Amino acid sequence: MTLTPEQLAAVQQWAEEGATLNDIQHRLKQQFSLTITYLDARLLLLDLKVKIKDKPREQPKADEPQEAPPAAAPMADPAAPEAAGGVTVTVDELAIPGAMVSGKVTFSDAKTAGWFIDQMGRLGMRAPEPGYKPPAEDVPVFQQELDRLLATLGY
Repeated sequence: MTLTPEQLAAVQQWAEEGATLNDIQHRLKQQFSLTITYLDARLLLLDLKVKIKDKPREQPKADEPQEAPPAAAPMADPAAPEAAGGVTVTVDELAIPGAMVSGKVTFSDAKTAGWFIDQMGRLGMRAPEPGYKPPAEDVPVFQQELDRLLATLGY
């Protein structure tokens, strides 16, 4: 594909202005009625020795502390009050198959159940015994503790 000097100058100017490869491809079509593939646009820029400017990546602020990677499991938040409302939540080091994250919860009645969040983001529980239901007042406490713990671990 050969471009006129006017078209070549426009492509170089767009690249200097920070246009992406998609932008250049779109502008060629809009302004010059040139329909080219993404690969053709890429090859054109290589032939012209035109470089696309990388967009600056967002850098963490220097005054913000970097988060440390999660510790070995079972992971419980060390800053958490001991058994908030009689409910203790931990996160497994290695999630159970089919889950993004999993762990254990001990309710105020001293029964321990397994919990997991699947690939669709749904929360599930594995009861310690068939038909087990945790105390009603423990459910919102469990949800709050799980949410807080997962947030501190970066989930």
